[in-house]
Amino acid sequence: MLKIENLHVFYDAIHAIKGVSLEVSQGEIVTLIGANGAGKTSILRTISGLEKAREGKIEYLGRDITSQQAHDIVKIGISQVPEGRRVFTNMSVTENLELGAYLSKDRKAKADSLKRVFEHFPRLYERRSQIAGTLSGGEQQMLAMGRALMSKPKLMMLDEPSMGLAPILVRQIFSIISEIHREGTTILLIEQNANMALSIAHRGYVLETGKIVMQGSVQELLASEEIKNAYLGGEAAHS
Repeated sequence: MLKIENLHVFYDAIHAIKGVSLEVSQGEIVTLIGANGAGKTSILRTISGLEKAREGKIEYLGRDITSQQAHDIVKIGISQVPEGRRVFTNMSVTENLELGAYLSKDRKAKADSLKRVFEHFPRLYERRSQIAGTLSGGEQQMLAMGRALMSKPKLMMLDEPSMGLAPILVRQIFSIISEIHREGTTILLIEQNANMALSIAHRGYVLETGKIVMQGSVQELLASEEIKNAYLGGEAAHS
């Protein structure tokens, strides 16, 4: 579904992504794990058309989308849940969600999408008239996910969905991600909580300073001593 070949991204003189190649097949949950600053967000932003690749190619469903604009990327079925949620804090929950479907002219489709989001997130239905800035962190994360679902994406990319959330909420968010996946949405997930990410993913890539240093099935990654020590040991000790 998504194929990235030899991707290079620069911020001025800083070489943030150094020749990354990865693939996501239809129906998979693929996770990108790595420390802060490894370049995970830069990859998502480049797929979304928010950053430009200096070199390399991004293909989606066999079509080259490397230099497409961000709104065109949403149109063809890719949506992103950004790091830090980025909800519109002075607008209501419903208004935030409706913005997720701003490209759709079909009122019935919008209403169906809204209904589906409220089925996934009953809490948002209860809070539908509330101003988004007054929601808790967990509710804002649900809202950011709901907003991304409104465009009916075929591929949903999530950037650090567990960041800053209490463990009980993290489990809830991950169970909703699994639910969305079961309904047919392919998922590309960036997550610092490697234990949680690997608990729902099929495959993973490990990113260090802009390069992929390891890839494989979840079983292979969980069996690797390097991964255990670098990404799982510390978390296991803290959880």
